[in-house]
Amino acid sequence: MLKKSFFGLSRSRIAYELLPARQPEPDKVMPSKKVTLFHSKNGNQNAPASFQAGDKVRTGQKISLFADDPAYVISSVTGTISSISPHTGDFGKTYSAITVDIAENEVLDDQFKQQIQTPDLAGAVEFLSFAPGNPPLSVLSEPETEIHTIVIMGADSDLLIGTNQSIVKSRLDAVKKGIGVLRDITGIDKIILITAGESMQGFGHIGAQVKNIDTGYPAALPQMIMKSVLGEVVPAGKTCTDLGVCFLTAEAAVSIGKAFNDGQIPVRKILTLVTKDGNQRLIETVIGTPIRDILDRYGVSINEEDRIIFGGPMAGSAVYSLDHPVQPDTNGIVVIDRSDAAYASDYPCINCGECVRTCPARIQVHMLVRFLEAGHYEEAADNYDLFSCIECGLCSFVCVSKIPIFQYIKLAKYELDRAKASETMEATETTEVTEATDA
Repeated sequence: MLKKSFFGLSRSRIAYELLPARQPEPDKVMPSKKVTLFHSKNGNQNAPASFQAGDKVRTGQKISLFADDPAYVISSVTGTISSISPHTGDFGKTYSAITVDIAENEVLDDQFKQQIQTPDLAGAVEFLSFAPGNPPLSVLSEPETEIHTIVIMGADSDLLIGTNQSIVKSRLDAVKKGIGVLRDITGIDKIILITAGESMQGFGHIGAQVKNIDTGYPAALPQMIMKSVLGEVVPAGKTCTDLGVCFLTAEAAVSIGKAFNDGQIPVRKILTLVTKDGNQRLIETVIGTPIRDILDRYGVSINEEDRIIFGGPMAGSAVYSLDHPVQPDTNGIVVIDRSDAAYASDYPCINCGECVRTCPARIQVHMLVRFLEAGHYEEAADNYDLFSCIECGLCSFVCVSKIPIFQYIKLAKYELDRAKASETMEATETTEVTEATDA
């Protein structure tokens, strides 16, 4: 719902939708023939592959492509690997797409149960990083990072999505178990559960502080929670992790608790599906399920110029294939008819000031976007607070000229990070050459 003041200088307010206390069980939607798992390639790709097409896998089996590769995926089905192919995601990120043809009979892998007798962080990192909710276990286990607070998101950061809100309402006991396991394996006592628009009742003995946030978007973004709940402002260019705070979703907490309680790695993902008519459905499916199978279940047809958004309408990303799979961090899928889609324009900024008024980070967006359009990313960062942006997408939403400001910002950050990584690599190589010459 959009609430806009009569007075022009007031900021627009968009409210999160709050779900009723009693939630129905999610619809179960299973893949018809295959799943696809995106594996981050970090090992020596010239080394012999640990898995290849034709290999059989079991449900819950850990798949590492290379012997020296710490990255892995968990097979969400029992079947046969039919292909391993390169896949390029947003902003040049590359994966290996592992496609598994589903067998008739499911066989559960027991490696996790055999190796994990008691819950510990090392075991969680080794087996649960691909669990539903995509728990950031590497952050919690990084020795250089001193995490003192864990924030569990029982509210969803984008609009129209009710996945984690629903989990807290319907599976509070599972959230409680997850909180207990997190405290045991990390040794971190300060754990906070975030809810939106809730009373403080019904959360007693959950094992965490319960903090309620405002229902106005983007109150559920981590940087906003850092300020409103923890009283800390995340400096430009820094992250919540840099300040010792780790955010994870309620679903991630449930996955961790369930894994150690059952001795089996969870592979079923809960997400919110929003169809063209605005209907919202909570569904449960396995990780790797193609979008096609989910849309076919509800008779949703996709026509030319329709949009499929992974995430929410404000900060989500469009995908361009019906074979694109559900991932561990997929909280929502929004399908938008082409007649309702917002199109970008090359019309120039008219200095209306709407983006400046609505920006929660108080950035001079109307000036920032001029540098971004021209590709002057370093100037944008130095002079107009590019890295203060919390990526809520409100600037694009209110832009009268329909400038894709949010996309410009994400592209600029990506290009600057890539340039920094290249400079670091070159400096390292130069140092190694100099040391070798001196030797």
